[in-house]
Formats: sequence, structure tokens, C-alpha cells
Amino acid sequence: MSASRRKAFLVSVALVGGTLLMTACQDTDGNAAPSAPSAAADDKAATPPAASDGGGDKGSAEQGSGAPAGSKDGNKVEKCRTNGLKITATDATIDGDGENTVAVELRNTSGKDCAISGYAGVDLKTNQGALSAKRSGEPVVPAILKNGEMTAFGIHYPENKSGGSGVRITGLVVTPPDETNPVTLKWPGAATLPVTDGSGSPVKIGPMGSAGQGGAGS
Repeated sequence: MSASRRKAFLVSVALVGGTLLMTACQDTDGNAAPSAPSAAADDKAATPPAASDGGGDKGSAEQGSGAPAGSKDGNKVEKCRTNGLKITATDATIDGDGENTVAVELRNTSGKDCAISGYAGVDLKTNQGALSAKRSGEPVVPAILKNGEMTAFGIHYPENKSGGSGVRITGLVVTPPDETNPVTLKWPGAATLPVTDGSGSPVKIGPMGSAGQGGAGS
């Protein structure tokens, strides 16, 4: 094969993007002629890639036709958020109890079901600064609140029997479980707390549902 013919052939192969292995044979005139491509190579080039036997393409189609990734998680009930809850507080002290109680109600107003469990964050505003409530240690029970339903927990604190002015309570800050956005409420309970020796907070809270749980009409 002359140099010019070899160059033209290599350029042609490059244009179609293939790499061919060829053998040369000598014709009767002593000129080299390229051998014809093998039948196996022709068959391989002409056969569509695994379209008729359910191979890799079918597997890809099955993945594409299935449920979208994350759709299962999308069906889970989302956690209750502060902006989807109406939070109120009322005095729930019962005569004869050894301590006073304020009940905090959280009603689902989001328009859809939401999940809530655990302890809220509770801080009492006082004339001596913020006072954080401690958890009672009662077990946590997960709950699903349908739209319009409510759950509640109790804030328990000692009665001021000291005869003095005590620690004056000026407000209540509640942060729902797993949230960072608080709600500030008017304090509905007794006006003061007894002065403590600084050994710890005298205010305790229960988990969600510890003060009862009701439906939309509750």
C-alpha cells in the first residue's frame, strides 16, 4: 500500500470513530490490498445493544418507571412546626395539689397532619431574668395531630408561701419540640415563685400529651 493510500485510509477510520485491525495480503501484481472486515465484526456493528433480550436497558427502564427516589419519605407525616400550631396557656391548678400547674395547649392549625413528641422548651420571664424549666423525666410518647387536634403538657411550680414578694413572673416562652422558633405568652398562673437557694430550677415540665390529648372539638 502506498504512503498516500495508507494516509487516506487512516483518515477515513478516524472520521467514523472506530479502530480496525486489518491484515494485508499480496495480490498477483504484488500490490497490498486491505482484507475485508470479518463477518463477526459486521454482525456486532449491526446488532442493536441488548434491546430484545431484557438486558441492561430493561433494567434501566425499570428503575426509571418505579417510584421516584425519596417518595416514601415524602409520604411520612412532617413534624409540627411553630407556625402551624396555635399555642395557649391556662391555669390548671387544682385545690389541694402540692404544687401549682399551668397547662400549655398546642393545637394543629397547619391544615394537615403533623407529628409531635418529646419535651418543649419552656422559659419563665421573671424580674430576676429568665428561668428555664426542667424536664420531669416522664417517658415520651410519639403522637400524630390531625388538623384541628391538640395536645398539651403541664408546667409545675411551687406555691409561694414565704409571705414575701418572691420572684415575680412576667411572661412565658414556649418552643415546641424539635423547633427553634419560640412563642411568647402571657403567664396565666400565680404571680410569684418562692425565692430559691440557687440549687436548681423549681419549675418542671412534662412531655407532650402529659396533660391530656384531645380531638378537634377538645
